[in-house]
Amino acid sequence: MKIIIAGAGEVGTHLAKMLSREAQDIILIDTDDEKLQELDSRYNLMTIIGSPTSFHVQKQADVEHTDLFIAVTPFETRNITACAIASSLGARKTVARIDNYEYLKPGNKEFFKKMGVDELIYPEMLAAHEVSTALRRNWVRNWFELCNGELIVVGVRLRDTAMILNKKLFELTNADSYFHIAAIKRKHETIIPRGNDELKLGDIVYFTTTPDHIKDIRILTGKQEIDIKKVMIMGGSRIAVRIAACTPNDIKIKLIEIDRKKSYKLVEKMDDTIIIQGDGRDTELLKEEGIKDVDAFIALTDSSETNILACLTAKEFGVRKTIAEVENIQFISTAEGLNIGTIINKKLLAASRIFQLLLAEDSSNAKCMALADAEVAELVAKEGSKITKAPIKELSLPKDLTIGGLIREGKGMIVTGNTHIQPNDHVVVFCLDTAIQKIEKLFY
Repeated sequence: MKIIIAGAGEVGTHLAKMLSREAQDIILIDTDDEKLQELDSRYNLMTIIGSPTSFHVQKQADVEHTDLFIAVTPFETRNITACAIASSLGARKTVARIDNYEYLKPGNKEFFKKMGVDELIYPEMLAAHEVSTALRRNWVRNWFELCNGELIVVGVRLRDTAMILNKKLFELTNADSYFHIAAIKRKHETIIPRGNDELKLGDIVYFTTTPDHIKDIRILTGKQEIDIKKVMIMGGSRIAVRIAACTPNDIKIKLIEIDRKKSYKLVEKMDDTIIIQGDGRDTELLKEEGIKDVDAFIALTDSSETNILACLTAKEFGVRKTIAEVENIQFISTAEGLNIGTIINKKLLAASRIFQLLLAEDSSNAKCMALADAEVAELVAKEGSKITKAPIKELSLPKDLTIGGLIREGKGMIVTGNTHIQPNDHVVVFCLDTAIQKIEKLFY
């Protein structure tokens, strides 16, 4: 596929880095010469200096023969204009990053379609849905639905209540296993485990399973579902507004915002939410507003460091479910090692959504970014590919990847060493960055 990415900001750069490792023809457009030179020297992609809203620049990028045009600059108007131009010049499909929820309303989709914008990505809405999932599935750290929900990946931190603690993987697997342990996050390291790897206290373990065995995973890990009725949010961001809009009416929300003018505006936008003007870092204020009685605490300020520390403070007050927005990707690994619950990152969520769109365009190659330093690939096994030649245990798979599960004839399946992958199976692969090229040799 030929893909043009307009905007070398954090979302665009992240996408370009990931896609450049694959057999994709990637062109990155931006006005920042210095940033493009650095990316051009490190990754397998082409860069063009200029404005993505320029007809000349888009023609230079050969947009006429582009399969997917992705506009992810910080400015939604520029993104929409760039997509409209790309579509008029012949791009097959366009995606624009936006900042306005109103644009996502069903009645407006046809309007943007006529303009030449096929898909709209609103990262704050994606983050709000992620938070909503975290509140519903509050015993897990991460929850991912793959292959239209036929396979579920759950990340769970192991406490001393876990039945599988201090056990080696080969002790937990048999022919009738209803789960596959695909990855282990241990401190700053992500491990693609093998049979002799042992599960330790504090590990975040990523299980692949089918929807009917979610309760079994919860029991296995010694977790309890929390009945969340009271939520406290720190920071009146656009994510907070969207969370309040999509949260069930029986959940009561109290929001703390430090900026006085902003807090008054929030009162108008969030009818059923109690708005407190104050500093959420003030522990006395938190106590006055009843933090000891809330079931969940969500930190959504502009500072990743503040959000991490706020969640640690909430844990000290006894809050059982905490969620932190951590936008600095380099902080995520450290944050995952701390006791702060679920981590939200808009850039990774936006990338995941765009990778899903790639799957719709090319079912043989798409990614869902599960972790900051590892990937989940959803691929289709092609006729004659190495992955279909023998049972998994005979394939001598590289140590930095594992098969998490597969979909065959629309039904999710957990794999074992005896599983023989068939042509046209949808296969879910967990891998470290070092394994990207190895995947191609197995599936093509």
